[in-house]
Amino acid sequence: MDWMIEFTLFLILIVGALLVLGVRDLLVAVVTLNVFSFITAAIMVSLGAIDVAFTEAVVGAGAVGLFSIVAIRRTSRRSED
Repeated sequence: MDWMIEFTLFLILIVGALLVLGVRDLLVAVVTLNVFSFITAAIMVSLGAIDVAFTEAVVGAGAVGLFSIVAIRRTSRRSED
């Protein structure tokens, strides 16, 4: 039963990675990468690495995602000529 959960999570990771490569909007890409990071943390939990999963969730999805979204929002979408 555990292999089915892990296999499903790995499929979600592959779909998420392909989705990030295909989107044109930076904000959508950052949110998708945050989901990717949370799924990675879920895989680590299923493998028994709780401390690594917690670090991935806090740093990978939380801090990096927040800083990326703030950086995207603070920059302009138009070039100044």
